[in-house]
Amino acid sequence: MAPKFKDGDTVVVLSGKWISWAHTVAAYTAFIGALLTGLYLHYHKIVENEYYVRPYLLKKLVSLLTGLSQGYPQEWFPSVSATIGDRYPERSVFQLFIAITSGPRFALVFLWYFLTARPNSVLPKFVMGVGLFRTVTCGGWTYVTSTDDHGWHDIFMISYLVATLPWTLGCLALSPNNPKAVKYRKILAGCFFGTLVPLVFFFIQHKVHRIAGAYTIYAFFEWALVLFDVSFDAITALDFENFEIVIKDVKGASRGRNKPIGTTFDHRYSFTAACDAAADAYNGYVFWSMLTSLGLVVWYFPLWHMGISGYEALVMSTISPFLLGMTTIRSLVIKNIRLVHLLSLTGLLGFLVTSPVLRLFSVGFGVSTSCLAWSATWYAERGQPARLQNRILGWSIGLIASSAAKFAFQTNNPIWPIMHFENGGWNKIGLSMAIFSVIRSTKQSDINGSGLDNSVSPGSPILAGLGFGGLLFGMHSLLSDSSTMIFWVWEGFPVRGPIAANGVLTIFAMGSGLFADSFFRNPISIRIRLIMSATGAFTVTYFSHWFGYLGGLLLAFSLMSLSTTIIGSASRGNPAKAFGFGFLVYNIMVLAHVWVVAYAFVPGGPVMREHTDWIMAATIILIGAGALAAPETQRNGKSRTRAQYSAPQKTNSYHVTVLAIVELLAIAVSYLRFPTNDYVPYHKDDKIFTAGIWTIHFALDNDMWSSEYRIRDVVKELEIDVLGLLETDNQRIIMGNRDPTQVLAEELGMYVDYGPGPNKHTWGCALLSKFPILNSTHHLLPSPVGELAPAIHATLDAYGELVDVVVFHSGQEEDPEDRRLQSEYLAKLMYDSPRPLILLSYLVTKPLEGNYKTYVGEKSGMKDIDPSDDDRWCEYILYKGLKRTGYARVSRSTITDTEIQVSSFSIPMLSLLTEYRQLGKFAVGQSEIGDERVNEDQVAPGLRFPSLFRGEGVRGHRYHVFDEPRYFS
Repeated sequence: MAPKFKDGDTVVVLSGKWISWAHTVAAYTAFIGALLTGLYLHYHKIVENEYYVRPYLLKKLVSLLTGLSQGYPQEWFPSVSATIGDRYPERSVFQLFIAITSGPRFALVFLWYFLTARPNSVLPKFVMGVGLFRTVTCGGWTYVTSTDDHGWHDIFMISYLVATLPWTLGCLALSPNNPKAVKYRKILAGCFFGTLVPLVFFFIQHKVHRIAGAYTIYAFFEWALVLFDVSFDAITALDFENFEIVIKDVKGASRGRNKPIGTTFDHRYSFTAACDAAADAYNGYVFWSMLTSLGLVVWYFPLWHMGISGYEALVMSTISPFLLGMTTIRSLVIKNIRLVHLLSLTGLLGFLVTSPVLRLFSVGFGVSTSCLAWSATWYAERGQPARLQNRILGWSIGLIASSAAKFAFQTNNPIWPIMHFENGGWNKIGLSMAIFSVIRSTKQSDINGSGLDNSVSPGSPILAGLGFGGLLFGMHSLLSDSSTMIFWVWEGFPVRGPIAANGVLTIFAMGSGLFADSFFRNPISIRIRLIMSATGAFTVTYFSHWFGYLGGLLLAFSLMSLSTTIIGSASRGNPAKAFGFGFLVYNIMVLAHVWVVAYAFVPGGPVMREHTDWIMAATIILIGAGALAAPETQRNGKSRTRAQYSAPQKTNSYHVTVLAIVELLAIAVSYLRFPTNDYVPYHKDDKIFTAGIWTIHFALDNDMWSSEYRIRDVVKELEIDVLGLLETDNQRIIMGNRDPTQVLAEELGMYVDYGPGPNKHTWGCALLSKFPILNSTHHLLPSPVGELAPAIHATLDAYGELVDVVVFHSGQEEDPEDRRLQSEYLAKLMYDSPRPLILLSYLVTKPLEGNYKTYVGEKSGMKDIDPSDDDRWCEYILYKGLKRTGYARVSRSTITDTEIQVSSFSIPMLSLLTEYRQLGKFAVGQSEIGDERVNEDQVAPGLRFPSLFRGEGVRGHRYHVFDEPRYFS
C-alpha cells in the first residue's frame, strides 16, 4: 500500500529509472521489430539500392561495362532507411513503436531538466530545448519518409544529427556525480561520433564508386548509430535510480534541488566562458579569412597586367610584427589590443569598395594590423598558460572554421572582399559578428608577462620564427581549403580516390590533431609528430588516389597538433624576432610556392620550375627547426603535471565544444553536397549535345569579383552539355585556394574532371559534362622552355555511344618550339582515338597557318568546326566522327578576357560508326560531315541555339563576330 503524507495521498510512486527503461525498450522494439519484419517479408527488396533495381538486360549490360553487380548477394543487409521507410508492414511497425516511445522520450527530457536544473543556470534549459527539438525532428524523419518527400526527410534527419552534438555535450557537462554513468556516456558518445567517419566513407564507396557490398557495410554502421544513440539516453537509468515520480491526489508536487551535481570537465558550466570561446574562434576565423584573401586580391593585378605589376609588394603586409621589437610600440599595441583588433577589421570592408586598388589596400592594411594584433596577443599572454593556450586554440579553430566555411560555400569564403551579396557573400553578417567577437574576447593583457616560468629556457627566437613560418605556410597552403590535397591526388575517372565532397575528412583530421595536442595529458612528442608530418608530406607528394590522400590526412593531423607547441614556444621570446621573422619566412615560402608554376614570368623562375617537392621538404625542415626551440618536456613528450594539465582544461573544454560544432556542421555540409550522379542533358529528346570552350581567367572578373555565379548563369542559359574550362587551377595561396568547378558542377548538375592537380604545375584545365565520364587521362604536353601545357582526354557515354573529348591549353606565343611539340603530341593522341572526338582548346595560332595544319588535317584526323571563321587566335573547336549542327561565338561580358565558343553535334547512325571503326580511324572528309550552311528557319527548333543572346543579348553576353549562330546541314 502506498504511504500517506500530510499533504495528500500518494497514489503511485515510480522510480525514475523506469522512464529510461520504457524509452529504451520501446525505441529498440521499433527498430528491431521493423528489421525482423522486413527481413522476413521483403528481404530481397530491402537490400536493393538505386544501382540494382534495373531491367534484367540493362542490369547485365551495366555489370559488363562497369564490373559492378549490386544487390543480393553482394548487398545482403538492409540500411535503416530502407528498413523503416520503404515498405508495409515494417514501416507501420516502426511508426507504431516510435509513437509509443514519444511519451517516455518527452518524460526523459523533462526529468533530466528537473534533475540538473539549478538557479541562475542557462545550460539545463538549453539542453532541455535541444532535447525537445530532437524529439520533434525524430518524429519528422519517422513520419515523413524518404519515399514520401526526400527533401523534408533529409532536413529532419540532418537537423536531428546536428542537434545530437549539443544534446550529447550538454548531457556530459550536466552529468550528476555518478562516475559509472559518466564513464558510459563518454564511451557511447565517442562511439557515436567515431562511427560517423566510416559511415561517410562507405556511403561514398557506394554512392560515387558504386562498390558492390559497400552499402551493406554502410548499413551496419548506420545501425550502430541507432544502437549508440538509444544507449546513450538509456544511461539516464543510472541517474534516475533514486529519483522518484510521485503521483498524488492533490496539487503541489515537490522536487529536490540540493542533490550534488558533478560535471564531466570538473568545472561549472559558464555561459560567459562559452561565449568567450566562440568569440576567440571567430576572431581566428576572421584572421584566416583576411590572410587567405590577401594573395587573391594581389593576384588580380599580375593576372591583368600579364606580368609583375608592383602591387605584389603588399604580400609583405604580414611582417608588421617586426614593429614589436620597439618597446614603445609593443607597449602601445598591447595596452590597446582591442583597438588594434578592431582596426584590423578594415580588411573585411573591401566589399564596400568598387576600385580594385582601394580594395587591395584595405585588405593589406587589415592583414598587417591583424598580424600585429595576434602576435602581440600571444606575446602578452605568455605568462598565463591557460589564456595563451585558449588564444592559440581560437586561432587554430579559426583555420578549421575558415576551411569549413569554404567547404560550405564551394571553396569561396563568404566574407572575402571578392564576395558580395549577388555572388553569395555574407559580408555584412560576417563584419557584424567580427565586431562583437573582438569586443567580447579582447581583454587587458600583462605587458611584462608576469607568471612566466623563468626556469624554462625560451629557446632561440630565430629557430622559433623558422618553425612558425613553416607551420603557417603549411597550414595555409594545404589546409586552408579542404579540397586542396584532394586535387593533389586526383588522377581522373574512374574515381579511385576522394572527391570534393570528401573534404570533410580533411576538416576532421585537422580537428583531431588539434584535439590530440590540447586535451590529452600525455601528448605525442614533437619528434613523433615531425616524423608523422614528413611521412604525410612524402606520401601526398609522390602518391595518388586514396593512399596519397591518407598521407595528406596524416599531414593535416600533425600540422594542427603542432600549432600550440610551436606558437607557444615563439611567444616566450622577442616577438619581433619570433613572429616578425616568422612571417617573413612565411612570405618567402609563399613566393617560392608561386615560382614553381609561374617560372616563365618571374626572375629566376627556372630554378624553382616544377619543384613542389622542394617546397614540401623545406616546410618540414622549417617546422623541425622550430621544434628545437620548444621546451625539453614538449620535445620528449613527457606528461604534463597536474597543474599544467588541469588549469587549461578548466577553460578550453569550451573550445572543444566550438570545435565539435564546426566538425558536425562540416559533416552536414558533406551530406548536402554529395553528388547525385543523375544528370540529364538539355536536349535528350533530340539526341544532340552542345559543347563549349571558355578561358575563365581563374574565376576572377574584370572588377575583382568572384565570377562563378555569372559563369554558371550563362552556361545554363546556353544549355551547354559538355564544357571545357581553361585557367581553372586556383589551389595555391596566391589564388585563394579555390576551385570554380565545384560551384558549376554542383549547381548545373554535371560530372567534373578537375584536371591535373596543383602539384602538376599548370594553370589548369577542367571538363564538365552532363554525360557520365567513363574514363579520363591527364596529360602534360612537351614544354621544354615555357609553362606546362595541360590536357584532359576523356571518354563520355553520350546517349549510349562512346565519345572522346579533349580539353587542352597550349603554350604561350613566346615559345614557338613548345607549341610545335605540343601540336604533334596532341595530333597523334587524337589520330589514335578510334572513337568520335571533340577538341575544346586554346591553340594560339591563326586559322590555316602554322600549327593549325598539324591540329587539322591528315595528321590528326580532325576537322575545324568552321574553317571559314578566320577571326580566331586562341580558342578552337575541332571534331571527327560526329555531325556538326551549329556553331556560335558569345561575348564574354566583364567575366574574363576571352569569349565563349559553342558548337552542337549529333551522333551519326550506329551502322555508320561501326563502318568507320572497322576502318580503324575517322578519316577527314567522310560523308557524314556536312559543309553546307543553312538558315536558322531550316533547322528544327530543338536544334537551335537560345534566342536569348540575339541582339543586345543578356548581361553583356550576345552572339558576336557573326552576330548570330551558324547552322550546318
